Amino acid sequence: MTAVTTRSEQAAPADDGYTVVKAKHPGRWLAAAVIVVIAGLLARSVMTNPNFGWDVVGLYLRDVSIGRGILVTLGLTAISMAIGIVLGVVFAVMRLSVNPVVRSAAFAYVNFFRGTPVLVQLLFWFNLAALYPVITLGIAGVELDANQLITPMTAAILGLGLNQGAYMSEIVRAGILSVDHGQTEAAEALGITRMQTMRRVVLPQAMRVIIPPTGNETIGMLKTTALVSVISVPELLYSAQIIYARTFETVPLLIVASLWYLLITSILTIGQYYLERRFARGNQRNLPPTPLQQLKRFFATHDALSLKGSKK
Repeated sequence: MTAVTTRSEQAAPADDGYTVVKAKHPGRWLAAAVIVVIAGLLARSVMTNPNFGWDVVGLYLRDVSIGRGILVTLGLTAISMAIGIVLGVVFAVMRLSVNPVVRSAAFAYVNFFRGTPVLVQLLFWFNLAALYPVITLGIAGVELDANQLITPMTAAILGLGLNQGAYMSEIVRAGILSVDHGQTEAAEALGITRMQTMRRVVLPQAMRVIIPPTGNETIGMLKTTALVSVISVPELLYSAQIIYARTFETVPLLIVASLWYLLITSILTIGQYYLERRFARGNQRNLPPTPLQQLKRFFATHDALSLKGSKK
């Protein structure tokens, strides 16, 4: 004999006498439906519009010159971020110095490079020969031609690296200040020098605060390298500009550059996510599951339910 579950049994009161009714959220479903409809219409418009030139996009997506531009972009990003991180640590420590001259010099550096646009700084370094045609190296008396010394690539590295150093100094300084002062006092009580305390005690603990914004700055730097196209550095955007200046396929080549930027930033975002989890282990006991772990759990639950249903 088959048991029939009635509506009254489904809404049976709990042990405390209250009836448990699942909350309904019609607004959420409505918002999700609107977003899906709008996304579908946009996707349909983009894919069916012949003016986007998707055939041209597919043709140049793996072009050799585009590939070389990607390598230059990645190299510029890595070098500029390395310079920025080193300068950021140095000037962050200087900002926290008890010496007023050192502290003021660091403040002036940060204020100047954060207060002027990075594009202006790039143009300034590129045209440095207009101010100093010959650069003399100190008392050695060695004279260098500024036009030969400051190449477009050198100007790009100087402009991006020095600008990034100003922003990184504030990030590192915030991370250092987030560490409890008692850590420094305990290190001093053990006879550890100030430099060793900073390197072995404070900075490792500050990494939890420093890593997330540093990852964002790296992604931002990747996109900021597009500015060096104005000084003829053959990075990704400039490579695309050279091609569409010859073929007049402006929009498809810009889409090619955008797709590569999206791909690289997505990879960097994934790396940033796992790096943040690694440095958060000492602060959180139970880390939230990663998307891959969530996916495995979903399939495991689905398989378990399917197996249970087949046994019935």
